[in-house]
Amino acid sequence: MSKHPELTQDDDAIHDDDFYVLRLYVTGASINSLRAIGNLKEICDKYIPDKYSLEIIDVYQQKTLAEQEQIIALPLLIKRLPLPEKRLIGDMSDTLKVLNGLGIAL
Repeated sequence: MSKHPELTQDDDAIHDDDFYVLRLYVTGASINSLRAIGNLKEICDKYIPDKYSLEIIDVYQQKTLAEQEQIIALPLLIKRLPLPEKRLIGDMSDTLKVLNGLGIAL
């Protein structure tokens, strides 16, 4: 049964403590960007399936968002939820480092 009967199941999942809200900032279709996207999707699908939302932001197309986040290196993953917020830089190829950064214990 839903913790919040007025919410749909999808809405309830977004407010769940183990739902991950992720933003990955990339630079176009560069090798590192494509690698980071692929690696992150693979990790999320394996370790937190159906418990995450992933927004991929190309800083070339959305410069304002990149400026607001004060991004200095790319690719950059920002975990908004669950708190605390975390930032990870790189191509997300080190699975253990990404899981640790996301707060996911094996």
